[in-house]
Amino acid sequence: MTNYFQMKATNNVAQIDIFGDIVSEKWFDEETSATSFRDALKELGDVSTINLSINSGGGSVFDGIAIYNMLKSHKATVNVYVEGLAASIASVIAMAGDTITMRSGSMMMVHMPWTLSQGNAEEMRKTADTLEKTGDSIVDIYSERTGISSDDIRNIMNDETWLSAEEAVEQGWATKLDQKEAVMNSVPKEILGRFSNVPKNVLDRVEREEKPKALSQDRLDLIEREKQTLKLLKDEIGE
Repeated sequence: MTNYFQMKATNNVAQIDIFGDIVSEKWFDEETSATSFRDALKELGDVSTINLSINSGGGSVFDGIAIYNMLKSHKATVNVYVEGLAASIASVIAMAGDTITMRSGSMMMVHMPWTLSQGNAEEMRKTADTLEKTGDSIVDIYSERTGISSDDIRNIMNDETWLSAEEAVEQGWATKLDQKEAVMNSVPKEILGRFSNVPKNVLDRVEREEKPKALSQDRLDLIEREKQTLKLLKDEIGE
């Protein structure tokens, strides 16, 4: 199993792997943007089945929603496999599956969208309004898939909820559990640092499993800048 975004088709069946960040502009092999996904999907041609494997900590909300819509509108049967982790917007992409299979030991995480922003009070209010509307859209996607009420979904998202494979199936986030062992070695611990409630067993597994490709220095510098920007924003609002 690769750690990169890729698509390939054999005998009218497509295999798509999303094993990295969802981004608005693709710079690294392991990333997936809505544009790169669209272009690769076109190259597949006319396929009747799409098998989508996911191991991702999420990323760009709007690109993720665009990928979700591309899969939902595709005429092929879409089978989603959560190979290790489907977190944040990656869990929304997973909802596009006609079937959603959780590998043994895999997890799904849902939360309210958040962003880094700067500007005056009016600009910040506009950003907050946009986040609320985006959150409402995601609530609708989850609620439609699971049958859980919008109010309950909103509470689940506000709590940054981590679902085991068994919980995801039991609660309607997925359709079945597979005994093939999950892997999380393409989800760097630095990426998980974005979240507030990462279970210790997830962090332990990521550290324990061998990482075939370390983050580049450019990626590490980018993550450090994000952390510094977030710290400055928290200092400004007195959090």
